[in-house]
Amino acid sequence: MRTERLAGFVIDTPAASIPRELLSCAADAFLDTVGVALAGTREPASQLAVRWVQGIGGNGVASVWGTAVRAPAAEAAFANGVAAHALDFDDSLPSLRSHPSATMVPTALAVGEATGASGRDVAGAYVLGLEVAGKLGKALGNAHFQRGWHTTATIGIFACTAVAGRLLGLDTRGLQTAWGIAASQMSGLTRNFSTMTKPLHAGHAARCAVMSASLAHSGFTADTAIFDGDRSVVATYGSENGTDLAGALDQLGAPWEIVNPGIYVKRWACCYCNHRPLGGLFQLLSEHQIATEEVESVSIGFLPGSDTALLSSNPSTGLEGKFSIEYVVAAALLDRRITLETFTDDMVRRPRIRELIGKVRRYRIEDDGVYSGLVGHTDVEIATRRGRFRLRVEKTPGSPAWPVSAEDRVAKFLDCSGRVLGEEGARHVLALGRLFTQAPDVATFARAMQGRAADERTRAPAYARSAG
Repeated sequence: MRTERLAGFVIDTPAASIPRELLSCAADAFLDTVGVALAGTREPASQLAVRWVQGIGGNGVASVWGTAVRAPAAEAAFANGVAAHALDFDDSLPSLRSHPSATMVPTALAVGEATGASGRDVAGAYVLGLEVAGKLGKALGNAHFQRGWHTTATIGIFACTAVAGRLLGLDTRGLQTAWGIAASQMSGLTRNFSTMTKPLHAGHAARCAVMSASLAHSGFTADTAIFDGDRSVVATYGSENGTDLAGALDQLGAPWEIVNPGIYVKRWACCYCNHRPLGGLFQLLSEHQIATEEVESVSIGFLPGSDTALLSSNPSTGLEGKFSIEYVVAAALLDRRITLETFTDDMVRRPRIRELIGKVRRYRIEDDGVYSGLVGHTDVEIATRRGRFRLRVEKTPGSPAWPVSAEDRVAKFLDCSGRVLGEEGARHVLALGRLFTQAPDVATFARAMQGRAADERTRAPAYARSAG
């Protein structure tokens, strides 16, 4: 039984057997995610989500980041999940074909805070949840996304449920049940990209995961073999190019998803399908000293499936701009950088931008495969009065092959979190995050994201003080 085997791996893997370097990678993912989430709390989608959570009320056992609000774990996971994905600045996993941490980190910290879990236990649950995300992603195949399913949510809900189930102390049968409950809530359509409902997908997956694991913990029933046989998740949502799930499960922890293919960290706050073209564009502009005024046209070649998420060729809002290669190229040509401010409505509507958008075209690179913004290559060509400059981009910015430096990761975190917590508060969370796996209780870390509302801001915990 595949469901039982996968659940057994999540529940029965000893915490001590998870290599320390994997836990360190998980801690890095937590910092990156909470950083972009804190900046995301200023977005309208996040503010509306928090307002909705406040209206529900309930026993406040978990922190809603960037606010003084405390909420039930499921609702905190929802609000924080929306914030984590609101800017589209959160990390990605190629085998998932989407964003793992925007769902799993809010789930892990909400349940971890509610249960008094240690940093090591929470990081370990994340590593195991990432295995679920990657292996199910391979089993459902690329066509699952191509048909319109947003894998951040549809597959992410099972990864999050694994995280919540492990932290709640479910046994193997309990996690199987929790997955059965979660399966009837898996949802999220790519048709909603470039709207507030895209980040809603992440919050929904996190919330439903906490609820599913909690209901299973209390004795709620569901099908316990949801990944097996006819009408299973794999049979219903899978595709012809998916990997046999049994074969994928043979690779559990060998290699670990967090190592291979590894977490891809975003350099720019927009859809990852834009990142290879942007990386190549900036490289050409720099190497050949190309001025904006001499650009006659820019052509971007995409492999099949690698621009599926780029829905807007002529955006009129900042959100639409995140899903437009035409806009991000125009902004890069004009501003020579991409920042959080690039994706405001006013920036998208600049007259000069509208002119440059008209110079950008995309085309299909003929190939029999199906790719993504994280896998394959992209062709970039800039035509100028003094000639044409071409580059085939075969690496993805932010990937292990083209990594974000440690210094740039810190700068990204401080820029994002400092917008909400201020410099002092951001550096406090950074210090806690660097010692995340040593924390006896993740509550201090979680509450630090509430900014001035958190008493823990005023003094470092003992384990942090003793570490110097």
